[in-house]
Amino acid sequence: MTDVTRKDFDEVMIPCYNPMAVIPVRGQGARVWDQQDNEYIDFAGGIAVSCLGHCHPIMVEALSEQANKLWHLSNVMTNEPALRLGKKLVQLSFADKVFFANSGAEANEAALKLARRYAADEFGSQKSKIIAFNQGFHGRTFFTVTVGGQAAYSDGFGPKPGDIEHIPYNDIEAFKAAISDETCAVMMEPLQGEGGIISPQPEFAQTVRELCDKHNALLIFDEVQTGNGRTGDFYAYQGLGVTPDILSTAKSLGGGFPIGAMLTTDKLAQHFKVGTHGSTYGGNPLACAVAEAVVNHISQPEVLQGVKDREAIFRAELERINAKYPMFAEFRGKGLLLGAELNDNWKGRARDVLVAAGEEGLLVLVAGANVVRFTPSLVITTEEITQGLKRFEAAVAKLYNA
Repeated sequence: MTDVTRKDFDEVMIPCYNPMAVIPVRGQGARVWDQQDNEYIDFAGGIAVSCLGHCHPIMVEALSEQANKLWHLSNVMTNEPALRLGKKLVQLSFADKVFFANSGAEANEAALKLARRYAADEFGSQKSKIIAFNQGFHGRTFFTVTVGGQAAYSDGFGPKPGDIEHIPYNDIEAFKAAISDETCAVMMEPLQGEGGIISPQPEFAQTVRELCDKHNALLIFDEVQTGNGRTGDFYAYQGLGVTPDILSTAKSLGGGFPIGAMLTTDKLAQHFKVGTHGSTYGGNPLACAVAEAVVNHISQPEVLQGVKDREAIFRAELERINAKYPMFAEFRGKGLLLGAELNDNWKGRARDVLVAAGEEGLLVLVAGANVVRFTPSLVITTEEITQGLKRFEAAVAKLYNA
């Protein structure tokens, strides 16, 4: 086997990323080990993907069993794992129908296409406007990155898909001014992730739903990051009390195996006829078998309650650390999608915190330049949380006292 190093990334990979020097080679639970056998506690979870940690026995068993049965069929035929997973997702949600894809971006692309097709079929081509929110993130296809409200990700690629308007998140008056009978759909995260871990105000979410109904606009919830137990409800919309028309899910759906899904109602699903949309790998038996095992485990009430219990431990410890080393203005988020916003004295230094944490043997994320993000395994042990936060405290102390 050829030895590889971080230097090889710069030589052979297109430079879309700037990965850390660390190259993990194995993982178990909420811990990973690098090429030099250094151990790290993982509070990043592959960006909210590794919901059962690394190499969880139920995932390994599901993958191994399916790997000895059937790998791929395409959409020319269906398969048992896809059907079982589809039935389970319908049981756990408002939805009647499921479309499988390979990622969150693909699930969102399907959602946006379905919304546009429904509006055109039912109301005419003039009803095409999509409302989305500043600092939103919905994927990297040209359509989804344009709907996402971060120009830095969508500029520089030529003419963009049209009829998309961005407004501030949680701004009721701006939303009232934007929506009309020409609005086809509203796409929003029921808790903004990449945009800084911003929760929706309940009144805002309710108003969005009511005005969508008034103007015959579809409400699309991007639950790519919030879904599959991440917030302590199986889907975040269930904790908000606002039900969307279309929902996208991915990331932790497969616990690390690539899979995405779009969920919707019978009424909307009929607007995707045979050939209207598709995916070569969508509904892949390997992916669906793993996702079925993940969903069966995460959806158990005691596991969802465990997410809420772990959130309380995180918050208490972060507050304790901040009392000693006041670097943070606020801790926010829900469940195990949490953000620590830096105060005015430390603005713009989230990556410095990430790097310092890595030096102490802890993996964390950022959500913009001012927010440190935590998205660990949903079944991380209390011992691993405590030990990880001790490492975080050491990193914060080193920066604070520098």
